[in-house]
This record gives sequence, structure tokens and C-alpha cells, in this order.
Amino acid sequence: MKTVVIGLLGTVLDALKRNTDRWSQWRPTVDLCRQPDLVVDRLELLFQARFESLASTITRDICSVSPETEVRSHHVEFDDPWDFEQVYGALHDFARDYEFKLAQEQYLVHITTGTHVAQICEFLLTESRHLPARLIQTGPPKQSGTPGTYTIIDLDLSKYDRLASRFRLEQRESREVLKSGIATRNAAFNSIIERIEQVAIASRAPLLLTGPTGAGKSQLARRIYELKKLRRQVEGRFVEVNCATVRGDGAMSALFGHVKGAFTGAAAAREGLLREADTGILFLDEIGELGLDEQAMLLRAIEEGRFLPVGADREVQSQFQLISGTNRDLNDAVGRGQFREDLLCRINLWTFQLPALRDRREDLEPNLDYELQRFMEKQGTRVTFSKEARRLFLDFAASSAAAWVGNFRDFSAAVERMATLAEGGRVGVPLVREEIGRLTAAWHRPAGADPDAPIGRYLDAAASAALDRFDRVQLADVLRVCESAKSLSDAGRTLFAESRKRRSSLNDADRMRKYLARFGLSWSDLHP
Repeated sequence: MKTVVIGLLGTVLDALKRNTDRWSQWRPTVDLCRQPDLVVDRLELLFQARFESLASTITRDICSVSPETEVRSHHVEFDDPWDFEQVYGALHDFARDYEFKLAQEQYLVHITTGTHVAQICEFLLTESRHLPARLIQTGPPKQSGTPGTYTIIDLDLSKYDRLASRFRLEQRESREVLKSGIATRNAAFNSIIERIEQVAIASRAPLLLTGPTGAGKSQLARRIYELKKLRRQVEGRFVEVNCATVRGDGAMSALFGHVKGAFTGAAAAREGLLREADTGILFLDEIGELGLDEQAMLLRAIEEGRFLPVGADREVQSQFQLISGTNRDLNDAVGRGQFREDLLCRINLWTFQLPALRDRREDLEPNLDYELQRFMEKQGTRVTFSKEARRLFLDFAASSAAAWVGNFRDFSAAVERMATLAEGGRVGVPLVREEIGRLTAAWHRPAGADPDAPIGRYLDAAASAALDRFDRVQLADVLRVCESAKSLSDAGRTLFAESRKRRSSLNDADRMRKYLARFGLSWSDLHP
């Protein structure tokens, strides 16, 4: 990795003293680039515009003693170098706008030059990771003509808890990102979010998110990425994959890529999901569904950042942070020989158990507002509840009658259905009662009933697994009606019985044909 130093021009120490040989005088910025065991690939030299002449002299001298060092100049302006607010603001603006490339470069902040105020500001910005770097302190030589000494300081953030008060606002903003802006009230969930915020900013180690289906693992993983992107701790993409959809013969190729001709049908090379996540975050949802061979490859990729694509004779590299999700007990899977113990040890350094919706009743109301806002952003239509309808739905949602089998997926689907059917953008009591009936019926099917049975008869496993819960419930019901109907029109008359009363033009067959086509199906598939 290249070494990049960020430092202020020393208007006193770096300046040439009159009648002094320039190479016998210790000048911290120049001598930093003369260290025999420290190669500075690039120096980001910060100074005020009025010191342009001195900066040019220092740049020329560095080029003569260290030709391999590129010097980049940056103006940072403040009227009083002893004014904490001015200096901190100028350096904070530089850190905010600078493009850090953490996958290719390591950063050092030179704290020898500048006023004591400037050095304190550099320390604080490094401690808070606004400058993702280590500190470097230089000192004068013990004998004339040598470049002096240097010490690299790697801050242990745990020692500086008293400084945390300076960044309370930023922490709150970070937690808002992780919570999607939802004013959650559940103490246990808020505690988890606080800890995830700490870990996400301070570590690139793997994270494991556990919890029941629909508890929000996928959404939280994306929010962690957005937080790290906001802090400029990742450069690459967020790559998400449900491991249940990459099982079987194509799993290796999907995850690790392949070379052209690696197997029959490999007409072109494939990069693979791990390569796509390079310098970013890879989220493997339902990681417990991976096969043992894929698990072994993944373990090496996590530990060494290298792996072998299918059919290749040369390894490729990918530096990504892994977030895994599962609703399975992976320790139990290890005991049954279905999951590698060494991989589990590697991915569960940080494990966070997300609570089910039934354990977060306090968060029902803020999540209702969030879902309505999300519906408006997607559909461009503002929908509200009447006071009575809102109370009825929230009382039901918090009651023991509400099973919330799919957790927040069930909740989101319920709100979307009501918002879609709301006439005039207003959800009333009748519509809430209809939705309560629908949910109750879905949650209390006779034992052994398979709500997805029709889908499994017409879609393969990959296509079925890719369905959103909302689409899955709707499609299953449509397919049941179609199986018992005599024609497309007959199915349409049953499915659109209420909306037909409000339409002057009826074309149920065309409406049905277009709906089935969304899932790659036709009437002939259901009635061959």
C-alpha cells in the first residue's frame, strides 16, 4: 500500500534561518521525507495562501531529496492559528472533502508542525476517524546532518471516552441512518443499534445478524453500508445475495466467478459476487444455506482476501467486509455437520440478534408512519389513516391476536395493501377490518396447509425464493383462483369482483394475462 502523509506547513520550523545551511537545519516537513526506513509516496501539504513562497521552497527541497514523493498543495485558511474554532473548522472541511482510498493507501497525520491548537485539532479529527489515519511525530536529530527521529502513534480509541461528548450529534446522526430515520422506542433494539454503530465505524471485521425472517436483517445490512459510505470507510458497492438462491452447481460460479470455458455453457468469463464487492460490503443473507465447499472457499476469501475462480489457475483478490444474515441456529448446524465450525468462528466475532416484531410493540406506530412515507415516495400518493382506523389497526397490531409470522415483512405488506386500496388517500375503519381479517386468516390456516403450494407448482426454486413476501401472498392466491377457473375472464371476474363495480370498461382477461406475465407465466402453463 502507498503511504500518504497529511501535514501542515511549519511556518517557523520549516522556514530557512538566515545564514544557515539548508541541509544542516532540521526542517520537519522536509526531513520527514528523508527517513531511510519510511517511504512517503505522497505528501498532502496544507498551508495558508500567504505562505505560498515557503511552500514552494519546501516542495522543491523534498523533490531533490525524495524524488519518489509527490507533493500536493492545499490551501486551508484561518485568520488566527490559535483560534480553536477557526482551525478545527478548516481542517474538518479538508477531511470531509478529501477522497480517501483505504484499500490502496495508508495515511499518516504529521503533528509536529503548526500551532498547538492545530495539533490538537489534528488529533481530534484522527481520533474521530474523520481522518482515517495514524499520527506521526517527528523530532530533531541527535547529530547534525541526519533527518531526525519519528514515531508513529496508533490511537487506542477506548482511552479517550471523555472526548466522546464532542461527537454526540454525529453519533445520533449515525444511529438515525441505521434506523432508517424511524424514531424507534424499544430499549433493547436501540441498544443494539448503538453497539452496531460503534462496531461499524471502528471495525472492518465480519458482522453476523441473526433473527427471525422479516426482522430487518437485509435492511440493516444496507444501512450499515450507507453509514460506512458516509464516513468514507468503504469505496465499493453493496452486494447482496440470498444464499438460498445460489445453491447447487452454479453456486461456486455465482460467488467466486469463472473463466471462459471453465464448463459447458461458460461462453464468457464471470467476475463473481465477491469480486463485485471489492472495497465494499458483501451481504450474504441466509448464509446457513451455503454448501460446505462454498463455505471453505469463503473462509479463505475472508481471511486472506484471495480465492480461485472456477476453472482458473491464478487467484484473484477482493478486499470486502462481510455481513452475514441467518434465521437458523448455526451452532446447531455445526453440530449436525451442515456448517463449518471454523467459518462460524470467523464470522461471529460481532453477532447481533434482531428482535421479532412481537418483542417491539412500542415501535409499531413509528413504523406505520415510516411505511406510509415510503409508500408516498414510491407511488407519489400521500395516504393517511382516520383517527379511528389508526387506533383500530395499532390496537390489533399490538394484541395477542396478531401473530406477525413474517414480522416486519407482514407489517409492511399490510400497510401497503391498505394504502393501495385507500380511496381518496384515506384509510378508514372498513378497510382496516378487511385487512385484519386477511391477516388473521393467513396466520391461522389449518395445520399442514402450505400457503406457497401453488407457487411451487409453477416456479422453480430460484424464482420462488426471489419473490417479495407481498408478491408471494398475492401470487399464491391468484394461482389458486386460476386453477379452479374455466378461463382467464372467469378468474378475473372472481379476483376483481369489487373493482369491477367501479369500472365502465372491463377487460379482465387482458388484466390477468399481464399479471401472470410479470412472473413469466401464462394461462397455458396453468391449464396445459
